[in-house]
Amino acid sequence: MVEIKLKSKHPEAVKSIIKSALMAALQSTDNGIKITERRLDEFETKYQLSTAEFLHKFNNNELPHSGDFDEWIGESRMLAHLLDKKTKIQGVELVD
Repeated sequence: MVEIKLKSKHPEAVKSIIKSALMAALQSTDNGIKITERRLDEFETKYQLSTAEFLHKFNNNELPHSGDFDEWIGESRMLAHLLDKKTKIQGVELVD
């Protein structure tokens, strides 16, 4: 675990700013997750496959390349990235 120290003449104000920035980043990430999940749901409905099933079939060359499939893969990767980012943001602890 990394600990970062900041020095300021206004420590409470800086702490409040950092806390607000983390909350905004978490909210933005949550919004991105919701949007990405909706897009994945659209693909799953359209092709009657879960994303996990799609990725398995695609990676085993059971499906052809198409614009939709490339976008589906991108959305899947984006969701993984956003979930990882959310975990990292939630793991930040402000200490005195």
